[in-house]
Amino acid sequence: MSDIAAPGATRPSRAYLYVLVGVVAGVAIGYFWPHLGAQLKPVSDAFIGLVKMMIAPVIFCTVVLGIAGMSDLRKLGRVGGKALLYFEVVSTLALLIGLVVATVLQPGAGVHADPAKLDAKSVADYAQRAHEMSFKDYLLHLIPKTFIEPFASSGDLLQVLLVAILFGIALAALGPRGQPLQETLGIANRALFGVVGMIMKLAPLGAGAAMAFTVGNYGVEALKSLAVLVGIFYLTCAIFVVVVLGAVARVVGFSVLRFIAYIKDEILTVLGTSSSESALVPLMGKLETLGCPQSVVGVVVPAGYSFNLDGTNIYMTLATLFVAQALEIHLDLGQQLTIIGVAMLTSKGASGVTGAGFVTLSATLAVVPGIPVEGLALILGVDRFMSEARAVTNFIGNGVATLAMAHWEGELDVPRLRVLLAGRPGAPAP
Repeated sequence: MSDIAAPGATRPSRAYLYVLVGVVAGVAIGYFWPHLGAQLKPVSDAFIGLVKMMIAPVIFCTVVLGIAGMSDLRKLGRVGGKALLYFEVVSTLALLIGLVVATVLQPGAGVHADPAKLDAKSVADYAQRAHEMSFKDYLLHLIPKTFIEPFASSGDLLQVLLVAILFGIALAALGPRGQPLQETLGIANRALFGVVGMIMKLAPLGAGAAMAFTVGNYGVEALKSLAVLVGIFYLTCAIFVVVVLGAVARVVGFSVLRFIAYIKDEILTVLGTSSSESALVPLMGKLETLGCPQSVVGVVVPAGYSFNLDGTNIYMTLATLFVAQALEIHLDLGQQLTIIGVAMLTSKGASGVTGAGFVTLSATLAVVPGIPVEGLALILGVDRFMSEARAVTNFIGNGVATLAMAHWEGELDVPRLRVLLAGRPGAPAP
């Protein structure tokens, strides 16, 4: 599958340049012709819709083939358990880093916002959606009503993963009798990746339209007013990637900066669309090209999109403390620990779609005493700009997590990984 999933893995790709041109053009359109830019959102939505259309079937085939090809099904539980432990540790570090940075740099100090003058109506919809979130509803939502619901409705990644795991285990139990179906699914998977390859040719258009909408609809004035917060958030995400994810990468045996360069095409797509899901399928293909087994990629990547949201976690604590500081609300150590504990729960299941981070932030503030949810109105205007950094950080974090899981399973082709990340041709076959 790798030769189809990542056709440009071992040679220079022009996709990066095309997407970059699209993003720059989108910013220019939004700045000089804001009315036109604000009307381009349907173009971006259409591109993301095309990509999301393919996510469920690709993940289903990838996970089923990986599990069915396992000689020992206990490996599935082992990989899943290790992944969840890794996700929890790294996510907690992200929450702590956001908290520390906000405490030290005090981005909200000096704002002196008056709670009585905040526009509560502007965040009412987000607050309502956050209020409707509950563990019971989330658990029931995890289980689809029918086998085909995850494919026919919203394509919830956890629902798709659940169905795929069950089907993969059943197919593996058939033994040799299931081989014809495995071969058929393998052919279907190659075809699906081919469709994704065609869709990704539209990435410059989708990313450019998204940037035109963002700049045209919100304007640079919204960014200027809270530039300090946005700048600190981007800097914090960069520090997290270089220091925390960089440390994980060094343990595995590669450079996180080289890995970022390797997936630069996909990162630009994510940056332009503010959705990490827009490049989920290409990421899976490139990880397999790097030497990750299909079984690990198929389990870790989909699970990571719900449980390993590093950028969202940084945003949760940083934005919460910003609102508190702006409203001149002092939070003691106990309240700060409460924020971390609540955020560890509310951040789980937030997808890579734009706006999900703001809803989970609303859910966090709703249960933290002393901070009015209406305070979110302070950052609503720049949340769209911050969502880009959230999505990119989430995206890179899931790529590093998959490589780490493959390495700790002893199944990562490290020589191939290093050759490809170094940009040298002639890598050994996966």
